[in-house]
Amino acid sequence: MLTAVRNQIRISLLTTKYALVREMLNKATFFMNIVFMILNDASFIIQWVILYSIQDGIGGYNLKQVLLLWGLAAGTFGFSRFFFYRAFNLSEIINNGKLDSYLVQPKNVLLSVITSDVSTSALGDIFYAYIMAFIYKCSITNILLFTFFIITGGLILVSISVILSSLSFWFQKADMIAETGVSLMTSFATYPDGIFKGAVKILFYTLLPVGFVNYIPVGILSEFRLEYLILVFVVALFFIVLAFVVFYRGLHRYSSSNLMISKI
Repeated sequence: MLTAVRNQIRISLLTTKYALVREMLNKATFFMNIVFMILNDASFIIQWVILYSIQDGIGGYNLKQVLLLWGLAAGTFGFSRFFFYRAFNLSEIINNGKLDSYLVQPKNVLLSVITSDVSTSALGDIFYAYIMAFIYKCSITNILLFTFFIITGGLILVSISVILSSLSFWFQKADMIAETGVSLMTSFATYPDGIFKGAVKILFYTLLPVGFVNYIPVGILSEFRLEYLILVFVVALFFIVLAFVVFYRGLHRYSSSNLMISKI
């Protein structure tokens, strides 16, 4: 069992490597995409600097915590789209019957699909995340925790996209649900949770688990609590398992388009 898991992870990493090599054929475009993404992310911080010049605290966060929040948001976004880019257009692949070539491969279908391409600009998000961590003056321990939260948060984001996209096996236009769900998660992730109240805040810890992707991790990095760290890990594992279950349940309903396109 462990050997099979290890082999599948190795295959997925090789697939990502080959996709990255394809993107690097045009090195100028490759590096410009990264640089412009960093600049794009940095431009949004200006509004927070202006806001904090007017008042000291917003939603219970100081300026450095907001920078850390943005770093985590950028990091999880970048990690998810660099390593699992196809998870975010999985609905299109299902609706157009393009799973055929993945089904005939001796590999995990879901992992084969979502790791079959990369977004180079997502590397800019990852670099930006660590710039924010550096500004926050994270210790070595916190950098390791920061990296852990980028991975768990990215996997939760990917899992939510897979779960919502897999609804395409049952419903038409489920791609709109997936796009809306992921968009809401990435949008709200950059705002202090203290500004949200009531049902909205409950939503962030249930159907749209932004709290486990960004808010709780920021709290742990500010003041370490082991029980919250374990909670984040358990929630990430839950959504990963749920994503696999929903996808493979839906796969039984898949209708082929008879398009056989070779994949390496």
